[in-house]
Amino acid sequence: MKPGPTTEAGQRSISVSEVVVASPQQIFELLATPARHAELDGSGMLKGRPQGPEVLGPGDRFTMGMSQGGIPYRSVNVVVEYQQDRLIAWETWGELGGRRLVGGQRWRYELEPDGTATRVTHTYDWSRARFPRLIVELPGYPKKMRTAMAATLSQLGAVTGRL
Repeated sequence: MKPGPTTEAGQRSISVSEVVVASPQQIFELLATPARHAELDGSGMLKGRPQGPEVLGPGDRFTMGMSQGGIPYRSVNVVVEYQQDRLIAWETWGELGGRRLVGGQRWRYELEPDGTATRVTHTYDWSRARFPRLIVELPGYPKKMRTAMAATLSQLGAVTGRL
């Protein structure tokens, strides 16, 4: 596992990369299927029960059961970047009555063929987040997410190894 760039002053994203022994198509299929997200999650926050399309496409909206500090909630996610078998990213929001209250963070996966494997780069980007200092930085999420993202990539490797 090779960590990506470190978070520097003013930079509001972190990335981790890993080479996974699977094709970009196999990995993309998992990432584009919300029902599989909880089994890939390295943070322990995703609880499943997605609502929305079974397979994601550009602009699709889906929700996911979540839990943080023992408090259950649903995240609202919109696919904001999409290139079949190469790139998928969604932006996540907390909504109440259809109004976006918090969120704006992006979860991005870039897939690069690497021989018989794929280099997966997972990025957490909170540069567009509403209240980034309060909601993301003060609670220490950048440090927590780096570890969780590395665990997600390891889990992705384990799941694709069983395909």
